[in-house]
Amino acid sequence: MPTVTGTTWTIVVAAGSGTRFGGATPKQFLEIARKRVVDWSVVAASTVSAGVVVVVPQRSTVKVSAHGLNCEVVSVTGGATRSESVRNGLAAVPADAEIVLVHDAARPVASPELFGRVVQGVQSGVDAVVPVVDVVDTVRDTQGNTLDRSMLQAVQTPQGFSAPILRHAHGTSGEATDDATLVQAVGGTVATVLGERWNIKVTEPDDAIVVAALLESR
Repeated sequence: MPTVTGTTWTIVVAAGSGTRFGGATPKQFLEIARKRVVDWSVVAASTVSAGVVVVVPQRSTVKVSAHGLNCEVVSVTGGATRSESVRNGLAAVPADAEIVLVHDAARPVASPELFGRVVQGVQSGVDAVVPVVDVVDTVRDTQGNTLDRSMLQAVQTPQGFSAPILRHAHGTSGEATDDATLVQAVGGTVATVLGERWNIKVTEPDDAIVVAALLESR
């Protein structure tokens, strides 16, 4: 199990509307294997974090508890975009935090070991660390051209950052689908670590069935 460090905080982004998932309950608050999706993510993040900031949807009435964990858990309201939500979360991270992880709540199967690898990557001296996995399917672009999958990797979360460079990157008010892209845009160094094949994102109802089976097996 990774060692908890007092210099690491994690932002768990749970502010999405989940329109592709459908249903009355947003996917991040769906109960799977006796915990909500967001709870699984918070528990994994707590293994390497002094504190976890959970970013919840605007006008949300969902309560975020500490889950009996040995770390601080707070919640803030998200913004209109993912990047804005991360900025809101970042504002709640203490100024003395040295490493900040950003994790999508909708990836509840990410293991504590993966969180640990990401932290260790940042501790090695790079600005940003991204977990990746090889693409196993044949991929075509929208023009029907087959792409060389050996040149492609799928990006996951948690992503880890030196706190000052992440704050600088978000200070530009830029928008991106992940935070490493913003860090790279301001000249930060980005390294990769091995992700996890089954660290899938709950996007559609069938994903929840797969995730439930994976979590039940733990």
